[in-house]
Amino acid sequence: MRKFWSALVYLAFAGLLVACTPVSAPAASNAPVTSEAPAADALVVTDALGRDVEFAAPPTRIVVVGRGTYMVTGALFTFPAAQERVAGFEGGRFNDPATFLPFVDPNFGDKVILERNAGPEQVAPVAPDALVLKTTAQAELGASLEQLGIPIVYVEMESVEQYFNDLTALGQLFDSPERAQAIIGYIQERLDRVASGLAEVAEADKPTVLVIQYSDEGGEVAFEVPPAGWLQTRLVELAGGVPVWTEASPGGGWATVNFEQIAQWNPDKVVVIYYQADPQEAVAALEANPEWQALTATQNGDIYGFPADIFGWDSPDPRWILGLQWLATKLHPDRFADLDIMAEVDSFFSEIYGMDAAAIEANILPALKGELP
Repeated sequence: MRKFWSALVYLAFAGLLVACTPVSAPAASNAPVTSEAPAADALVVTDALGRDVEFAAPPTRIVVVGRGTYMVTGALFTFPAAQERVAGFEGGRFNDPATFLPFVDPNFGDKVILERNAGPEQVAPVAPDALVLKTTAQAELGASLEQLGIPIVYVEMESVEQYFNDLTALGQLFDSPERAQAIIGYIQERLDRVASGLAEVAEADKPTVLVIQYSDEGGEVAFEVPPAGWLQTRLVELAGGVPVWTEASPGGGWATVNFEQIAQWNPDKVVVIYYQADPQEAVAALEANPEWQALTATQNGDIYGFPADIFGWDSPDPRWILGLQWLATKLHPDRFADLDIMAEVDSFFSEIYGMDAAAIEANILPALKGELP
């Protein structure tokens, strides 16, 4: 408790409690952060909880903590302003932002790397004037961090529609609405291209699809499927497929399934996510398995490793738009024969992250894995 009050004294001394409007609304109520009308020159961010989070001026020391930090930083750094204004973030998880951000942020060496689930005592010394958390981190960290009096902006990112809302909110946070609209426009153009390619596909002609996460920790193979409401499921639908697993995983997190259930589904196509290594290694193992050789997808050569570079293309990171386009080429190859995924990789890292051709060739292309040309 003594350390906690020391953190509050530190913030008061730094002037942060004066510079920013306190967050007073309990997260569970989804009430606005302030009950009074904002000043005419105030910056207001409408976050994923529907709260209006008010700032006296655009924040210049933003900190990201909690679950899904790499997803949050992935979206933040689509804005060039993040290079100067993001002061620190949580590290130490499997998908660590530090494995990617040095390639897009020349100021990376100045960032503060916090421990996992960093609480008030770790956050306060960074002297942030804004915190950004994924909504999944609210229950673990939200209440304790709110006591610091630092405005918290929540983002969700688990659907295409919410992703656009989150980008809009980040555009407000950086006072860069034009950049937010440019990113949204880039993504929407590719969504429209896929939708146009599928416009004449009847529901009966859509392949059944299984997306599984493959694990072989300890030498024991296991399979999990994503929740029905998560982005991985939505990508299958947008790419013109029919997900077969939704009733087995209604929500809450990845659900374990066994081979007997997979055999019962017997999908037309199987897409394998393998976060620990190259997904093509998992595909090869399944294709060599006598049980899997009885499946329709195996017999037709329709088991694919979901691509990744430093992070996977299936997750709620901006890379999901690459994952959608790739998936459309696998589910409907005849309709997307002219979609050049490698050209899309170059375009994505150039337009979304500002990387030049040399940086992409040196840092992204060697990291590519999965079913790619």
